[in-house]
Amino acid sequence: MAQGVQTGLLRAIAAYAIWGLLPLYFLPLRAVDPGEVVAARILGSVVLLLGLGVALGRTGRLRAALTTPRVLAALTASALLISINWLGYIWAVQHRHVLEASLGYFLNPLVSMVLGVAFLGERLTRLQLAAVALAVAGVAVLASGAALAGLWISLTLAISFGLYGLVRKLTPVDALEGLAVETLLLAPASAGYIWWLAQGDRLSFGSGGVVTGFLLAGGVVTAIPLLLFAAAARVLRLTTMGVLQYLAPSLQFAVAVLLLGERLTLAHLICFSLIWAGLALYVVSATRRAA
Repeated sequence: MAQGVQTGLLRAIAAYAIWGLLPLYFLPLRAVDPGEVVAARILGSVVLLLGLGVALGRTGRLRAALTTPRVLAALTASALLISINWLGYIWAVQHRHVLEASLGYFLNPLVSMVLGVAFLGERLTRLQLAAVALAVAGVAVLASGAALAGLWISLTLAISFGLYGLVRKLTPVDALEGLAVETLLLAPASAGYIWWLAQGDRLSFGSGGVVTGFLLAGGVVTAIPLLLFAAAARVLRLTTMGVLQYLAPSLQFAVAVLLLGERLTLAHLICFSLIWAGLALYVVSATRRAA
């Protein structure tokens, strides 16, 4: 195995492992307003990413992204989508719905296939059509069962991240510059929300060492896996990345059931079984097309 590919594999595994274990990171913040957690992630990320942009000599690319109307409009849309995704995910973790969150990210590649057909003119193979049908059947089972109350979390996460991926795919900007501009666009609203919480004496930042430390580290925890992912994607095959991406929701699933004690109902088991069968068909199809 070439050194570059081996390094790429390690970076991809690290990125997905961090994403998979994020519920444990956000648990100490379960009493914090979800909007404050997202705002802290955004403000921390923008400082880190802009600093990296300057250190790596990429200020010209940042400036170009900010001054190109089409790119700026697309990144404004993607910024709104990723903020919805982050807010939904943190709310789910705080309210012990990690199982539903993991289902959302298991659904994400299948949602992306449907978006590709709807907006990019892509055509699905028979295996891919069967994968989507199994996913729809799984969601239908969950919707008809007692777990319906949490289904909106799964669908919100899957659809928002799927749309985010679609917008970023159509936007000619690199990962670092794109994320830096997205967080920069969200920074004023985030700072305003922090100020509003402070005025009402509802701000958790500064209330305790552990909570404050976790909030301060939010930007690093947000940016590092995204940068590892971007670096890995440059050297690994798309099919390899596609298979590895299931490490994150698999870890979330394990955390929810084994560590957090979330209830796994029969509807959940049937739904996840159908989704996993659909994902198996998706991987087989992707591997065949790449061969």
